[in-house]
Amino acid sequence: MQHNARPFLSRFALLGTAIAAAALLGACGSNVKLDENAGKAAPIEDASKGLNDGRGAAASSITPVVVDPKANDAAFGNLPKVVYFDFDSFVVKEEFRDGIAGHAKRLNANKGKKIIIEGHTDERGGREYNLALGQKRAEAVQKSLTLLGVSADQVEAVSFGEERPAAQGSTEEAWAQNRRAEIKDR
Repeated sequence: MQHNARPFLSRFALLGTAIAAAALLGACGSNVKLDENAGKAAPIEDASKGLNDGRGAAASSITPVVVDPKANDAAFGNLPKVVYFDFDSFVVKEEFRDGIAGHAKRLNANKGKKIIIEGHTDERGGREYNLALGQKRAEAVQKSLTLLGVSADQVEAVSFGEERPAAQGSTEEAWAQNRRAEIKDR
């Protein structure tokens, strides 16, 4: 009986090529690491946890905030448009949650309204890292809004990293003003 070793070697070579390609792709990935638990404030949580539907069954989704559909943007004109972050953090601080809830009410009252959230950082850190951190900040505000019932297609999150500072200078005061996410109408 003659055994052909060629198919075995072909499979072995194919497997080796696949492993080498995976290793090469892994090496091309970004080395930017952002700790999902960075910062000191508690992250935004899904408000439906622990709620029930009145019959003892757990709620499967968050009930959207209900607002008078006749309300217009003028009724929400005094809402804060900027959320500030701690150094090297993308956790939404407690002090900004009421403002975000106000924006959620405004967007839930007008499902045709769309906003863009721009994430920004201070000048410290590399360009790639700051772009990633700015994106995480914008997405943290976006997630906060969607947890409050805002449709995901109403909110776009983008990052400008350190490219558009709100304040010039290399002081803690300037850096604190630059670590932000801005909420803008589209």
